[in-house]
Amino acid sequence: MTDEGATAPGGEPTRKPGTDAERSELEHLRTRVAALEANKAAREPHHRWKSFFAALLIIIGCVLAPLAAVAAWASSEVGDTDRYVATVAPLASDPDIQAAAANRVTNAVMEHIDLPTLLEGVAPADRPLLEKALGKLGNSLESAVRSFVHDKAEDIIASDTFERIWTEANRRIHTAVDKALTGSGGGAVKINNDSVTVDLGPVVDQVKQRLVDEGMTVASKIPEVHTDFTVLQADNIGKVKTYFRLLQIAGTWLPVLSVLLVAAGVLLSRHRRHVLVIAALAFAFATLMLGVGLTVFRVVYLNALPDSVSQPAAGSIYDAMTHYLRTTVRMAVVLGVVIALAAWLTGPGRWATVVRQGWHSGIGAVRATADRAGLRTGPVGPFVHRHRGWITWILVAAAVLTVILWSYPTGWVIFGIALALLFAMALAEFLAEDGTDDGAAHRGGTAG
Repeated sequence: MTDEGATAPGGEPTRKPGTDAERSELEHLRTRVAALEANKAAREPHHRWKSFFAALLIIIGCVLAPLAAVAAWASSEVGDTDRYVATVAPLASDPDIQAAAANRVTNAVMEHIDLPTLLEGVAPADRPLLEKALGKLGNSLESAVRSFVHDKAEDIIASDTFERIWTEANRRIHTAVDKALTGSGGGAVKINNDSVTVDLGPVVDQVKQRLVDEGMTVASKIPEVHTDFTVLQADNIGKVKTYFRLLQIAGTWLPVLSVLLVAAGVLLSRHRRHVLVIAALAFAFATLMLGVGLTVFRVVYLNALPDSVSQPAAGSIYDAMTHYLRTTVRMAVVLGVVIALAAWLTGPGRWATVVRQGWHSGIGAVRATADRAGLRTGPVGPFVHRHRGWITWILVAAAVLTVILWSYPTGWVIFGIALALLFAMALAEFLAEDGTDDGAAHRGGTAG
């Protein structure tokens, strides 16, 4: 047999066996590589366009997120009477609101009291009682009467009577609030001079009755008084009404559109898990910026108020009216962080893998302890093991459905649902046993 390195007669080297086949295979491989590279080059622009549109959808969805939160707030505050009453009812016991209302009622009553003829108009039987009350409050008749009236106004406003008047009135005038914010007046809430105001006439009537009971019978001659308490004041409130109406109309579909845009962007992307983490954090950041904007706007709004409006009271009203909006902001931030964390933990990253290994090891240790204690899962263990994937998705779907159906969820609600989901998944992991002989042998060895 001729060696591979032998030479033929004439000094020509012999051809190595298999060389033609190797060259043919090499050419075939080169052709395949060239085809793959050409296919990759052809697909590259397509992937770039998909990535561009995915990023565009996510950006639009995140930009719409703050506006969606405001729209949902505007729709619910006007459309839900119980929610509106729950928003404004605590204001009746707010010290700043009570002080401002007492001052406003006092000023309204003092405008209709004729001080020079005050004592002359009092019945002789009531004059000693009134002189005694006024004498304790100072030497100046005007300051004494004002202090006396202010004290009675404070007594009424600090009582349960004012809370009842305030709450019942706001419940009755909820439709009027809708009219006020959408452009038409009427009712106890109306728009005058770029202000949304509440009539404190019923409180004035209560104060007049209290003054008469205290001996100031001249107060009974005070005519019916309607004095306005400013709830909201803004320049060009006509534009505010228009914007509010638009937000109210968009309140039902804009949040859904924002979420769908972000979801579509994630589904269109190539690296969905990685993009989901970024999109969820971007969504949370966008809504967080709305919370920052509410804080900044509060300062701007209060500084723009005229001197006649009590800034502490206006601040309390602003905080109450934006309470549920801030709650929505915190809920969206927590939801975004939870989704991003879940997407990261289920990914192939090094630290995510370490966390999952620790999770499985911890649950395995607990299950081993239960085995040593003689606890058995019976047929449940193999069933859970066979259908663990389906069980996991059912638990996730149940958590998502709970969030969707929950009326006005808060950040704590989202956090609690996430913890409940983790507990349920841990329980499924604990119950999952494959029922193999290894497990039985392990339990038998332990028992022996």
